[in-house]
Amino acid sequence: MARRCAITGKGVQTGNNVSHANNRTRRRFLPNLQETSLISEGLGVAVRIRLSVNGLRTVEHNGGLDAFLMSTPNAKLTDETRRLKRRLVKAIATKEAKAA
Repeated sequence: MARRCAITGKGVQTGNNVSHANNRTRRRFLPNLQETSLISEGLGVAVRIRLSVNGLRTVEHNGGLDAFLMSTPNAKLTDETRRLKRRLVKAIATKEAKAA
C-alpha cells in the first residue's frame, strides 16, 4: 500500500538529517496517514479510506465526504476517490428516480 493520501495526494518527502558536525545523512518525511471510516450519506454506508489528517480536515471543512466529492473536479481526485464519486452519483440518481 502506497504512503499517499487519497484526498490531498501528499506522499513521502526526502531530506537530510544534519548533525552538529554538519554531517548529512538521507532521511524520509512520512505523511501522517490514518485509516479512517467516513460516513457517506448518499451511499448509506461507512467508507474506509486512507488519508492524511490534513485531508480529513479538508473533508470536514467541505461538509463531509459526499459534499467534498461532489464539489471537487474529477481531475483533482485519485483513482480510488473517483470510483467512490461514481458510486455516489449513481446511488443519488437511483434514489431520485425512486422518489419521483
